[in-house]
Amino acid sequence: MAPQAAKNTQALATEPPLEAVQVLRQAVAHYKTGDWVKAAVAAANAAEAHARYAGAYHLLALALDNLGQRAKAFDMFERAFSLEPANANLMLDFANAAAKLHHIDAAENAYRAYLERRPDCPKGVSGLAACRLAAGEIGEARRIVQTALDRTPESAALWNTLGTIMIESGDFDGAIAAYAPAQRLAPATARTFHNIAHAQSHTGKHEQAIANFNRALDLASDESDRATIRHARSLCHAAAGRLAEAWPDYEERLNPAFAQATHFAIPAPQWDGEDINGRKILVVGEQGLGDEIMFVGLIPDLIDRAGPKGKVLVAVDQRLVPLLQRSFPTAHVGVELHTKNDAKPVRVVPWATGDLAPDVYAPMGSLLAHLRPTIDSFKPRTYLKADPARVHHWMRRLEALGPGPYVGISWKSMLVTTPRKKFFSALEDWAPMLETTSVKFVNLQYGDCNAELDAVRAMYGVALHNFADIDLTNDIDDNAALCQALDLVVSSPTAPAMLAAATGTETWLLTAGPLWQQLGTARYPWYANTRVLTPEKFADWPALMQRLACEIEAFASR
Repeated sequence: MAPQAAKNTQALATEPPLEAVQVLRQAVAHYKTGDWVKAAVAAANAAEAHARYAGAYHLLALALDNLGQRAKAFDMFERAFSLEPANANLMLDFANAAAKLHHIDAAENAYRAYLERRPDCPKGVSGLAACRLAAGEIGEARRIVQTALDRTPESAALWNTLGTIMIESGDFDGAIAAYAPAQRLAPATARTFHNIAHAQSHTGKHEQAIANFNRALDLASDESDRATIRHARSLCHAAAGRLAEAWPDYEERLNPAFAQATHFAIPAPQWDGEDINGRKILVVGEQGLGDEIMFVGLIPDLIDRAGPKGKVLVAVDQRLVPLLQRSFPTAHVGVELHTKNDAKPVRVVPWATGDLAPDVYAPMGSLLAHLRPTIDSFKPRTYLKADPARVHHWMRRLEALGPGPYVGISWKSMLVTTPRKKFFSALEDWAPMLETTSVKFVNLQYGDCNAELDAVRAMYGVALHNFADIDLTNDIDDNAALCQALDLVVSSPTAPAMLAAATGTETWLLTAGPLWQQLGTARYPWYANTRVLTPEKFADWPALMQRLACEIEAFASR
């Protein structure tokens, strides 16, 4: 939060004693200089001197928020708000704190109350729109901002918010058009350049995007903003195939200042590429299941580097343990645990002690800088080994469906939030391909998708086979065997696609636009046999599915 908020804290006092007022003044002075620790200590002392001092709790919350202690900050905002519920500045700060912790209902109520007092405040309007966006109400979010822009068309902040809403709807050209007046009205605002770059990166305009990320970085002063920009720039560099520039910035995902950072609570130094021959290295999974499947393709390289006297320890999602232990028999594979510290994700590996205590550790994504510094260093290969008996079982089950080829499909992620929804198609969009009668289609979509399967069968009369006796979500080992038994997998870029590609099955990935994991190619270089199908216009699923239907016909006639 901006230090500007400190100017209002003295007005929040509810007849505190002089001692408490003087201590709070010290806290304000520390806050204005950016000394968050001293500001927090002094504000806490002021609150201790007068338990009903709303201003002290307010400033304590602001300081804690700047220290990254969001949960504690929210508690203090809540305490201050309960003491002065009519204070507009406090109301806005409370709403912002609730939004950061994804307490969307509390945030929305506070934003609405704030806007009753200050209806034209861009921060309040943008906050309320963000809440409606989080609820999936893109049209309502756009209406809120457009109404405010009709009253205050010279607000750069509102144009920025409108652009962000356009991005979430998948209209990147519309977003860039909305950012143009924001850039004109506030040409020295880092956020605008970052947002334009974000839109450009999703439509393959990587060089333009990188230039705008660089400009945003020049203008940004807040470390959290700078970490966000560097991380976004890393993905853009990767998407352009510029890995020497990508991987250093990719480490920003571990920066505590990065809003989405994950902390790894491992009592060992992080590996920095040094010789590990004869040493123990612990590799810890990160991000989602599909990411872990993709990253473990680097494990064979580490096993070679550790040598026969060394040991590679791998901590992953528990669903992957049997499959990885079979695939990498000389490694030790165990479960990673997820917890939180002050609302921030933390990964721990409690079994990595004693004889399994590592000399060094590495988050999986951090291996890239040392093992995959160039495109040429990627080694397209099959690295996951399904249970041969289960592969044979699924081959027999597939043969019982009639003549092949047998094609598995998956169309969405289990995590389809508003920001992610634009990257996935609906199953009914696949109808042109599913109507191909020369192929047997097999469901690989995990999660509860029975209603979607039934609707497509009813609407289009297509035969989409669904094996009810396999838990596609949790039994990843058997899922891998099914994938390996198939002739082809066609999928959105999610865990089923990564699993199929890692087991060696030919895999086609359907993407709404270019992805950083392609590393500037038309495939996924991480795997042996992949191709990526992308529409000319972002998320033009009807056009892509017509093309896919032709491609499937050609595949069936091979």
